[in-house]
Amino acid sequence: MCNQTVGLTAAALEQQGISTVVVQLLRLITEKVRPPRALVVPFRHGYPLDAPDEPGKQRAVLTAALNLLTDPELKPPAIVDFIPEGSGQETEDR
Repeated sequence: MCNQTVGLTAAALEQQGISTVVVQLLRLITEKVRPPRALVVPFRHGYPLDAPDEPGKQRAVLTAALNLLTDPELKPPAIVDFIPEGSGQETEDR
């Protein structure tokens, strides 16, 4: 689905009182649309949860996304970069 459409839909749902988190592939679009909560992943198009047949990696992405809903310090709109375990990078919050 289109990164822009997902962000705009999330914003509309939030206005109706439904909490949302989007998993985004394109940070530039995410920064322009500014959905309430976005997890930006570094994976190639078509693989927002990482590689197929890698349930541990996919679970890590889903867990990180759901954690955005429960983080009391995270105020919408928030863009968080997902850093895969073992990549040697740190998570960046905005």
